Amino acid sequence: MQTKRTIFPNKLLPYLLLAPQLAVTLIFFIWPAVQAVKSSFEREDPFGFKTTFIWFDNYKRLFADPTYLNSVGKTAVFAVSVTLLAMSVSLLLAVSVNRVLRTNRLYTTLLVWPYAVAPVVVGILWWFMFNPSIGIAPYLLRGLGINWNHRIDGSHAMLLVIIAASWKQISYNFLFFVAGLQSVPQSLTEAAAIDGAGPFKRFWTIVFPLLSPTTFFLLIVNINYAMFDTFGIIDATTSGGPAQATNILVYKVYADGFLGLNIGSSAAQSVVLMLIVIALTAIQFRYIERRVQY
Repeated sequence: MQTKRTIFPNKLLPYLLLAPQLAVTLIFFIWPAVQAVKSSFEREDPFGFKTTFIWFDNYKRLFADPTYLNSVGKTAVFAVSVTLLAMSVSLLLAVSVNRVLRTNRLYTTLLVWPYAVAPVVVGILWWFMFNPSIGIAPYLLRGLGINWNHRIDGSHAMLLVIIAASWKQISYNFLFFVAGLQSVPQSLTEAAAIDGAGPFKRFWTIVFPLLSPTTFFLLIVNINYAMFDTFGIIDATTSGGPAQATNILVYKVYADGFLGLNIGSSAAQSVVLMLIVIALTAIQFRYIERRVQY
């Protein structure tokens, strides 16, 4: 069977069609990335009057700074927790309502709504719910003997931002898992049921392996989300506190660069963060993709 090829009579047309996306990529990604790399090798005074080229001094000071190393550890805990919690809960919801969704799309609409909420609004919503003075969650927790106060307890603060960030991402994951489950041939699970396989065994040996492409895609998306897109949640909920307990890398870049006016260090941090995410993505494609069954 011969495949059809799209032929453009005008040789300039393909480049014109690509031009808007290339312009957006160049202006909003390539150019800022180049500027960040350039600034990471410079020291600039807070008023921007003088810039000195200092080679790798910003990076040396960065990796000798205990607060930065603390942020690396907090980011690892935060990213892993958000990814695991958001993906596991969304998969559980998708499996639970899979059969219902064949006849009723109301569940999908209701569960997708949180994804439309802005990260800052998500942070404010959860801040109100867990506010030690007026929140409903601390009131209920006090009945269980738990004195919740994320303003002074770092573990409470980290748990709060993990829950808030995961809640925001569950809707996105849910949509993809439902689409993946809907594409699994029902004849396979029915044949396994006839052979005597229980619901858990059918899911683990048939359904989950067929969901591996979706799971692999969402793994990459969720790690990148936790690394970059949770800034608004952190800023609105804890502002990196208390005592740097939730000061993840993306928030430290902002705090040092825009609040502390240390542009060189902030640029170096952004370059390191970008390299970490690129390395994690490459490792996932190199080792985890081998287990994906397309």
